[in-house]
Amino acid sequence: MAGDKAKAAAGRKSKDKWKMKEWYNVHAPRMFNETVIGETPAADPEFLIGRQSEVTVQDLTGDFSKMHIKLRFKIVGYDGHEAKTELIGHDLTSDYVRRLTRRKKTKTDHVVDVKTADGFVLRLKTMSIADRRIQASQEEGMRAAIAAYLTSYAAENKLADIIKAIISGDMAKDTAKACHAIIPIKRIEIRKSEVLVRGEGEPESIIEAEAPAKEEEPAEEVVEAPAEAPAEEEKTE
Repeated sequence: MAGDKAKAAAGRKSKDKWKMKEWYNVHAPRMFNETVIGETPAADPEFLIGRQSEVTVQDLTGDFSKMHIKLRFKIVGYDGHEAKTELIGHDLTSDYVRRLTRRKKTKTDHVVDVKTADGFVLRLKTMSIADRRIQASQEEGMRAAIAAYLTSYAAENKLADIIKAIISGDMAKDTAKACHAIIPIKRIEIRKSEVLVRGEGEPESIIEAEAPAKEEEPAEEVVEAPAEAPAEEEKTE
């Protein structure tokens, strides 16, 4: 009997805690047009700080071909019931990685720390896919070529440009080209990125805003002329 009362009291206490919590909209950073990416409850908005959220590029842009790219954000502030975030990195879905690394493929991983033109320090993790076994000397050459290219690219570009190149696949293609003289690599993917040190300012948007729909001019009102009364038939005597 006492146990039942204790359970009931615990249940009421749990419900009371939920009643005290309020819901907050979680927004992506300006880089992604501050789109709402979810909701989260908190009894105090200070408890929001540090919470992380994950969303695919498809969810943000509607581009089905980018459903394998996951973006990770961290809440860093709030304004009323709107929580603000910053990008902390990206990752590829495990299903996508498994499809790339089927049998008879050789996968090698490399890690490069780079600094962007606007002062952000990124850790980029690449994944190379080859149709044949890669020799130790070739892997060392690839590692050096990948590090040289990514370091140079980051130094000349801001964080927003780098994330855009990762999402579009341009950075992966250009990195593979940089290794071509060493080994004709089949494919390179930027498997993961992490923001280690924040740089200067807020990165600009990399998503083009949709043009507002043009308002149609109201059609002119057409006033129909009253129908003419039918002529009376002549009476014949």
